[in-house]
Amino acid sequence: MSHPKQYGLRQAAAFIAAPVLALAASAAGAQDGWQQVTPDATVVGVDGNAYAPSCTGFPGTDPTFKFWAKKSPTGSRKTMVYFEGGGACWDNLTCSFPIGSGLPAPFPQLFVPQVPPGTDPALMDGVFKDAPANPVKDWNVVYIPYCSGDIHTGSTSKLYSNAGNPTPGLPASFTLQHRGFDNFMSVLAWMNASGDKPQQILVTGSSAGGYGATANFPWIAETFKSARVSLLADASQGVTTTAFDNGDPGRNSWNPQLAPWVFGQAPSTVRGGDLIRAVAHAYPQSKIAQFTTPLDTVQWQFYGIMKQQAQSPGNCLNPAIDWNQQMLADLQVYGSTPNYRHYVADGAYHTIMRSSKVFTEASAGETFAGWLGNMLKNEGGYGSKGGKWNSVACPTCLEPVPCQ
Repeated sequence: MSHPKQYGLRQAAAFIAAPVLALAASAAGAQDGWQQVTPDATVVGVDGNAYAPSCTGFPGTDPTFKFWAKKSPTGSRKTMVYFEGGGACWDNLTCSFPIGSGLPAPFPQLFVPQVPPGTDPALMDGVFKDAPANPVKDWNVVYIPYCSGDIHTGSTSKLYSNAGNPTPGLPASFTLQHRGFDNFMSVLAWMNASGDKPQQILVTGSSAGGYGATANFPWIAETFKSARVSLLADASQGVTTTAFDNGDPGRNSWNPQLAPWVFGQAPSTVRGGDLIRAVAHAYPQSKIAQFTTPLDTVQWQFYGIMKQQAQSPGNCLNPAIDWNQQMLADLQVYGSTPNYRHYVADGAYHTIMRSSKVFTEASAGETFAGWLGNMLKNEGGYGSKGGKWNSVACPTCLEPVPCQ
């Protein structure tokens, strides 16, 4: 495993742009049974409250939120709910530089401001591919785009000042709609009104979408109480700073809507790394899991921004190594939770669920697709009904990188 270099804020932000943009982009033309749904401007959620689904409304972008759904071709009563990823923004700097702005380096690109034109889940790889090895290939699917900058948890409007984006016509200040939770609640209301009664649900998402899947899992579990509901968070380990978790600017820029029966009445008191553990404890009959690589480039670079903003030394000055050590320490803590497992793959790449690596990744001793299949078949603990499902990692992936 190679040792990462130290990067400054501007360098780290620039490096984030390419992989996050790749996560958000896709080709045009809905097909193969996919239905595009655009919610009403106001939607009543399953909790009886009114919500206003919207993308950020960053100047010059389309604020319309929409999502996709596909019926199983075999009539399956199993459903996958997927939360898309695509960066995040929480202050003047991070909210001034959206992905897709076309700005040259060294300007960063940090969050997806709108549903990218041409989004089409039918053309995606990984768990969206009709392949024999795909354990969810015949499932119903709900695809939730990400265009709110708030890891699918926000419910507020926020005024920001332009921190140096030179795009002509961009005003000195602008208001963004952090409505990720509103968007999710509009999707959940649609699912509930459809009349479908799924027997099994996989709640999953990649990067920012992994946090969205984790944060919103309780609402899905409570809405479909008769279903066996599992959670897989892809490339979203929750290594953040205390200043970000508690701050405004920070996570509280979004007015995050975290289920109080799981996360308590004060969401800012929940450490980023403890979000998934809180879900696992609240739903002991559910299977809860994470996927990551030990030096995930995008995860540690976003952590590096938080670290520099908070002027926090952390475990090491190097943000990549600091992230690695904190991530592995959390995995050790999670290991005592009976219904939690992890898959740690070799390398530094970011996300797997929409990638062909779903079928080829085997550095932990078994293919990711096989491991996911065992998770979905397993109905108890280690080696119980349905098949074995264990935490797995590549031979060196659980060895912390030393500070340097």
